[in-house]
Amino acid sequence: MSQRVVECVPNFSEGRDLAKMRQITDAIKSAPGVKLLDVDPGADTNRTVVTLVGDPDSVIEAAFRGIAAAAKLIDMRRHSGAHPRMGACDVCPFIPVEGVSMDDCAEFARRLGARVGKELDIPVYLYEHAASRPERSNLAVVRKGEYEGLEKKLKDPEWKPDFGPARFNPGFGALITGAREFLIAYNIDLNSTDKAHASDIAMELREKGRVARRGQANAYYSSGKELRYAEASFPCGNCDFDGKNFEATEAHCREAHGYALRDLLAANDIDAGNGVIGQRVYRAGLFKECKAIGWYVDAYQRAQISINLTNWRVTSTRDVLEAARKLAAARGLVVTGSEIVGLVPFQALYQAGRAYLEDQGKGASVPVMDVLQAAVLSMGLNDVAQFELEKKVLGLPKTHPGGLMDSTARELVDEVSRGTPAPGGGSIAALAGSLGAALASMVANLTQVKTGSTADAELRAAAEQAQRLKDELMLLVDEDTTAFSAYMDARRLPAGTADEIAQRNTKMQDGLKLAVEVPLRTARLSYAAMQTAETAMRCGNPNCITDGLTGCTIAYAGVRGGIWNVLINLKDIADADYVADIRPACAKLLEDAGALLARATGEGDARIAGMLRG
Repeated sequence: MSQRVVECVPNFSEGRDLAKMRQITDAIKSAPGVKLLDVDPGADTNRTVVTLVGDPDSVIEAAFRGIAAAAKLIDMRRHSGAHPRMGACDVCPFIPVEGVSMDDCAEFARRLGARVGKELDIPVYLYEHAASRPERSNLAVVRKGEYEGLEKKLKDPEWKPDFGPARFNPGFGALITGAREFLIAYNIDLNSTDKAHASDIAMELREKGRVARRGQANAYYSSGKELRYAEASFPCGNCDFDGKNFEATEAHCREAHGYALRDLLAANDIDAGNGVIGQRVYRAGLFKECKAIGWYVDAYQRAQISINLTNWRVTSTRDVLEAARKLAAARGLVVTGSEIVGLVPFQALYQAGRAYLEDQGKGASVPVMDVLQAAVLSMGLNDVAQFELEKKVLGLPKTHPGGLMDSTARELVDEVSRGTPAPGGGSIAALAGSLGAALASMVANLTQVKTGSTADAELRAAAEQAQRLKDELMLLVDEDTTAFSAYMDARRLPAGTADEIAQRNTKMQDGLKLAVEVPLRTARLSYAAMQTAETAMRCGNPNCITDGLTGCTIAYAGVRGGIWNVLINLKDIADADYVADIRPACAKLLEDAGALLARATGEGDARIAGMLRG
């Protein structure tokens, strides 16, 4: 059964008194089964974003303990800060990570909300996927009026809390909890101390847009004349179109600009169903799933565009950054860098890095950490605070910290030479395969063909495949040692009674199958590495032919060594059907690898001989 992992990101309205925040995070950490991934305080926002993960029950318990601590330590009557907020723990969303759905996360939010309302006597609202009604889905709508308007809001029957009392809790305010996709909190830095500069760009970027104007005297949108709807005059906020009626303009916005005018107006508190004559016209922003405001951060002595990307697969950090750079330049401003608050999903940063490398014409078929560093440099993520990949990126590719691949080359060779059964031939076969893939990638990347030819496409595909194979095979260097250790541990189990003997035999058989499957995977991946090396040798720079040949040859050692390790362990497996499946698969793989090696070395030797003849 797969593990169930959920992420929770409570935002506490305290970013200046770190001693208070330490007590809150200590309360969170006191719940067993949770891992505190990140604590990101901000003095100017007076807010701390906390990120924790674990199994659902543990995370719900940890979140409750943090909220209970906040209720004792934070007094909202004394709170001020740049970020919108409604409570001591302002928002507490649940985000699916593994083995849980968005519906599951909505249920987790309801469980937390019910407990907070009942045990802490705090009003609780649900939002996003957990919202009890559609109009409460948008966080900005739920939080409208903030803490200062909450007492009045609670008197309105339409804003009765989902849980807890419908009365004002002056010390805490209210909690907003729900379920959502991963939100990237992303700030773009300007070479300005003027909040208005950041706000002007933010309103261009955000989905809800801004009041529409025409006749701008300069790049600042506020320089134009504000538009309003009038009889027989229904302007489009995004172009010069004027409809004779609202329906005509609504159709135009949908067909020409791809947005629903009624939804845009609703996001700006205008109900088109009640008529729009005399109402302001709104211009849709550039990006969907994007919320943005401008603010000034005294700690950095500059203005920032503060952005929440509610679905980074729809709008990425790179999308908004590059648009902001253009908008800033048009206003005589410079984007000096950017900042990720809290964590960022690996794929979000990796895709940004790949895009920047492609823009440079270098290709993205390089080690993963090189791609991530390209993103960090291109986005200026170290501009106002140090960006540490290991701490800020959620879901970095799997590694074995402290394992064989973390050794120096000398340490690894020395370790293999010692009189211990592991690491042994299986680990070295995986290492050989990874080196073959690495050489294939090197040849493809050095060639950098840009003709758009078939050879170009083959090289690019080979380079990307080689990087993936290299990384997988490096993992298998350590996993082969672990697999053999599992078998050895099973052999050490007690065997005094019939039950103990049966359990020991079962564990040994399981260990042997693992000791078969890991080197079999090594052999298969090494064969794929041979194929990429052959492609690189055939299509790549002729001066690199020996590198391609070496890659193909050493990857063959990965195939051969992997299969030998499969066969030596296969002989002791009692499952006859399992053995009958594996043996012919090994024979076919070895035959194909031998034919490929013969073909590649034959062609390579012939080409080298031709070079020698001149």
